[in-house]
Amino acid sequence: MSEVSDRSKVNNESEQSVAQLLGAWGASLDPTNLSEVSLAKNRDILIDIIGLCIAARNKDYVKAVIEASEPGDFTILGHAKCVSVSSAALVNGTAAHGEDFDDTFEGGPVHSGVVMVPAMLAAAERYQLNSADLMLGLVAGNELLCRLALTLPKAIHKSGFHPTAVLGSFAATFGIAVACRSESKVIANALGIAGSMASGIIEYLGDGSWTKRMHPGWAAQSGLRAFAMAKAGFAGPRYVFEGEHGVFKVFASSVKPKLDCLFDGLGEEYVSNTISFKPYPCGTMIQPYIDCARQLREQGINVGEIESILCETAEGYVHRLWEPLVIKRSPPTSYAAKFSVPYGVALGLIRGHADLDDYSEDSIADPDILTLAAKINYQIDPANPYPQTFTGHVRVLFKDGSHKEVRQGFMRGGRDAPLSQKEITEKFYANCKYGGHSDPDKILNICKSIGSMQDDYLLIQKIGEA
Repeated sequence: MSEVSDRSKVNNESEQSVAQLLGAWGASLDPTNLSEVSLAKNRDILIDIIGLCIAARNKDYVKAVIEASEPGDFTILGHAKCVSVSSAALVNGTAAHGEDFDDTFEGGPVHSGVVMVPAMLAAAERYQLNSADLMLGLVAGNELLCRLALTLPKAIHKSGFHPTAVLGSFAATFGIAVACRSESKVIANALGIAGSMASGIIEYLGDGSWTKRMHPGWAAQSGLRAFAMAKAGFAGPRYVFEGEHGVFKVFASSVKPKLDCLFDGLGEEYVSNTISFKPYPCGTMIQPYIDCARQLREQGINVGEIESILCETAEGYVHRLWEPLVIKRSPPTSYAAKFSVPYGVALGLIRGHADLDDYSEDSIADPDILTLAAKINYQIDPANPYPQTFTGHVRVLFKDGSHKEVRQGFMRGGRDAPLSQKEITEKFYANCKYGGHSDPDKILNICKSIGSMQDDYLLIQKIGEA
């Protein structure tokens, strides 16, 4: 299946396109063939995302999206109010991704749960899906998003786009179509339509504005629309991925697509089973740096004696997490702080933690944090394994000429050091508490009840009411 020809060189109408091959795989999927490992991972993703939606439910950016929503009968997680199906997907996706505390796929990097959970919950209500089909779509969409990310390493970011947003549109479309047990032609057409809906620039990095927060929700609502149109008979381009004006060339022109990463072992090996859960509410690649800073703090460092701090980093991090350095050292907004290695390292050294409350307007004005962040610089390590692995390094130079240094060759919460079930549950409870929910047990029990009855979409409504 990996031998898909470049459409700029070949014009053979008997040839199977990438979308058609994916459509054939999607149509062959059945809930009874899902492994318990995949089901367990996706249950954890579901619970994690719902907790994040509750954590963000009172935030200004969530309120703004709700106010802009169309009326309807579909569930917003953590709210009694209902909106249209597309708005539900947009609001829930925005809330889930808003604090940048959501799951990550190492090797992408992409955030799949924040796209797929809002998309599948909205689809479950619209098409009255049972839990078996809901989980089938969730697994399938997460797998496609992770594999597409592996296919185009670093290239989408390099082109100025957000991979979760661009690739998420296809994953949401695919997951919904698979959950609705669509035939291969409908799935392929839906993917073709989704290509014209894929979007999401990363200009938010320049000023810490809110648009990244909406990207997964936009992808989720695009999936609903693309599938509905294909189901109704609307046709999409056959070569939406590999065509002359397709996704690979438009969004990832700097690399040759690694189609073996997309198709090898497809349906047999689920790379999405290694999806990571974040311990800190900030950019994925910052996580190991915070761990390093915390380890140094535990060694008894006197912050007042620090002359300078140097962090080795991957070249792929620089334009998102290090530059412009003057802004990263003094983030203009609390959201911008989530994409600053200097701010994260300063948090770890001074406070010994990086929680939701540490990314606030008050915290980004903390003179102790800003003074220390101003001393932090970086050096590119050409041998850094990004994006296959996310690593951290902090070297502190003291005024007396001595130094201390810590390296971490993995992301805590990632495939090499996954969070325990207890830690995932504790994170859920902490997020509910942060969001002001008085009965997290009720929410968790509802989540665990998905699968206990045929009409599981009714339980989704109960989550909103709770």
